[in-house]
Amino acid sequence: MTVSASKVRSEVSELTLLFEVSQLLEQSMDLRDVVPQVLKVVSKRTGMMRGALTLVQRGTGELVIEAAHGLTAEEQKRGRYLMSEGVTGQVVRTGRAIAVPKVSEEPLFLNRTGARQDLDRRELSFICVPIKIGNETIGALSVDHLFDSNVSLDEDVRLLTIIASLIAQAVRLRQEAAAGQQRLREENQRLQEELRDRFRPANIIGRSSTMQDVFDLIGQVAPSDTSVLIRGESGVGKELVAHAIHYNSQRATKPFVRVNCGALPENLIESELFGHEKGAFTGATARRKGRFELAHGGTIFLDEIGDLSPHTQIRLLRVLQEREFERVGGTETVRINVRVIAATNRNLEDAIEDSYFRQDLFYRLNVFPIHIPALRERRTDILELANYFVEKYSTQNNKKIKRISTPAIDMLTSYHWPGNVRELENVIERAIVLSQDDVLHGHHLPPTLQTAEASNTVMKGSLEETLDRIEKEMIVEALKNCRGNKSKAAHALGVTERVMGLRVEKHAIHPRDYKTSRIR
Repeated sequence: MTVSASKVRSEVSELTLLFEVSQLLEQSMDLRDVVPQVLKVVSKRTGMMRGALTLVQRGTGELVIEAAHGLTAEEQKRGRYLMSEGVTGQVVRTGRAIAVPKVSEEPLFLNRTGARQDLDRRELSFICVPIKIGNETIGALSVDHLFDSNVSLDEDVRLLTIIASLIAQAVRLRQEAAAGQQRLREENQRLQEELRDRFRPANIIGRSSTMQDVFDLIGQVAPSDTSVLIRGESGVGKELVAHAIHYNSQRATKPFVRVNCGALPENLIESELFGHEKGAFTGATARRKGRFELAHGGTIFLDEIGDLSPHTQIRLLRVLQEREFERVGGTETVRINVRVIAATNRNLEDAIEDSYFRQDLFYRLNVFPIHIPALRERRTDILELANYFVEKYSTQNNKKIKRISTPAIDMLTSYHWPGNVRELENVIERAIVLSQDDVLHGHHLPPTLQTAEASNTVMKGSLEETLDRIEKEMIVEALKNCRGNKSKAAHALGVTERVMGLRVEKHAIHPRDYKTSRIR
């Protein structure tokens, strides 16, 4: 059977229309931008007069016209329905299409928009089809056109159902994209809150008066954009203080970029800080942003600032003064908005005296100095820090350490901690690994912390007895090294041969016993 030419033309026209609709739906993520264009194309190709996209509002369940063609803004605003109202409400409620040949004969037709007020409603047909995602009806697509008794509405319903399906797919994709963006926003917010909790001053452990002073300074400087210079020995927690300042400032949602100036080779430090252009040096195959650019809007933390070379200090001074720089090998001036926090364990005043550190740079950085006390200067914080690290590393190592023994506490509080908090953390982690009975004992601590009492090595005897014992040990050691030669041993100990002879006789030492070997 031969298909008529008119039917072929009709099918080609329909396919062309559907292709146009799919192309339009890909142009924007906002349906309110593209659906009016879709309805305009449908109207142009089918003779439909008006069209509307009505969606269910998730919060209220109300039906609201989101986009329309042939309706004024005021008419569109009036297009609101309950699920129990009108033809549109019934279509959404039942999930079935409705075709009304004459709206004048349909009591469900409300004309809520008022768009057909001045028209002879006997001359209008109305078609409404559901928009579904799976088994859920999320809205409806409706159109109207002049009534024609010779035209069946079935073809219009079929075509409109296909278009509604295309819109449903577009809605689903946009919902998934919106949900993904929302998840990212929530995750970003969660991470920001986690960082704030982790680095807020309240979580920098320390109840000593010196640490309370540090907390007060953090609270005073954090809200401003003032440059901060954090000073203190290695391991006292300077980076933790820098984090606390950043995450309690107005820049908390912006980048926090850390640069260890002492860990970067001198020939790379400028490229790391300021970036470089393609071809600036061997290996520079593309333009690269430096740390200052990456920190734009946020904070850059320059750790070990005292290790910067004099040449790099000059460039850094310009950045602090002008807030601009050029990439290595480039001429384009890059302007930045960055807060600078620096830290050092060096005595910069001595470095200035030695002409190693620039005085003008020091004054630029030292606007608001914060000194972090060494752990030995705040011994009241040692036990609290130890308990914190016990809890932290017990969790990491799947152990349940319940307490620190009294001898171990005495050892921890007596030690001078040259490595400060970092050393204490490492000591506790090691002890957690060694513990087998849910208690940290003194013997779990490294030899450097062992006391004479804890290791049962208390020196016994009077002062005179102890001195005699040490003197004898030194003479014997010297004779061993000199193969029993008393003259050479006396010279090594810085005494005369006569004194050496008296001491050998006093301690009943026999030099000949040490002639055979250097080590005996």
